[in-house]
Amino acid sequence: MQVDFYHLGAAPIERVLPRIAERVMTSGARLLVMGEDEAFLEKLDRDLWGYAPDAFLPHGRVGTGGEAHQPVLLSTTLDPVNGARNVALVDGTWRAAALDYDRAFHFFDDESVEAARAAWRSLNDAEGVERRFWRQDPDGRWTRMA
Repeated sequence: MQVDFYHLGAAPIERVLPRIAERVMTSGARLLVMGEDEAFLEKLDRDLWGYAPDAFLPHGRVGTGGEAHQPVLLSTTLDPVNGARNVALVDGTWRAAALDYDRAFHFFDDESVEAARAAWRSLNDAEGVERRFWRQDPDGRWTRMA
């Protein structure tokens, strides 16, 4: 199981998430995008439709129908009704239930960095968990820090 911690810097989640989702989909896998704030997920849903003029990222939201067929599904719970084995936690809050997936992407910003550090430490002795920490530079490039 792999957990990738992404410290957002130059770009917000709505610009970073589409690239991660594209990579997951290219591999033939599905992604569950989880956040507790329904209004934030609604905004993220709109942003995903128009993040790039030459790209299409098929996705849906729980409660709108056809969830089981969505390669990328936005939800307020960690229930992978689309069969996802990858989860993106987009609200800065780590959830231990993410360890039930094959891969977790934990996105956090400067406001939630202390909670992310605590989550990182909580996984120190977790068996079978590989952690990676990524930081975004001012130009938007990602560097693996750990």
